[in-house]
Amino acid sequence: MYPAQIVLPMKAELTEVGFEDITTPEGVIDAIENTEGTVLFVVNSVCGCAAGMARPGVKASLNADKTPDRLCTVFAGFDTDAVKKVREYLLPYPPSSPSIALFKNGELVHMIERHNIEGHSAMAIAQNLAAAYDEHC
Repeated sequence: MYPAQIVLPMKAELTEVGFEDITTPEGVIDAIENTEGTVLFVVNSVCGCAAGMARPGVKASLNADKTPDRLCTVFAGFDTDAVKKVREYLLPYPPSSPSIALFKNGELVHMIERHNIEGHSAMAIAQNLAAAYDEHC
């Protein structure tokens, strides 16, 4: 497990723009199953592609014409039980950190895995998400 002093500033990058920091399996269940409309779920991580591409891309995507109804995040290597629960909802996709998932009325409708993040710019990720928001939000 990563130390809090490393993780908390990385969590803050998303919570400061409106993401809920989900730390329990119950919080994950509530966010996905009890939200009418869309939920963007970010599995955050300490890796360079999270810092350089995923978090900036997610934040930039919030400037789109349409955006999700609810924004949530869990942190891999820190919110262990919550991450495990989110990954159940992400099946059949394998565990991936970072990753970005869009749910609509409890159903996974769009997924960006780590291999879709690495080597892509934050702007490309933002555009990918904006297109998903346009279709599903």
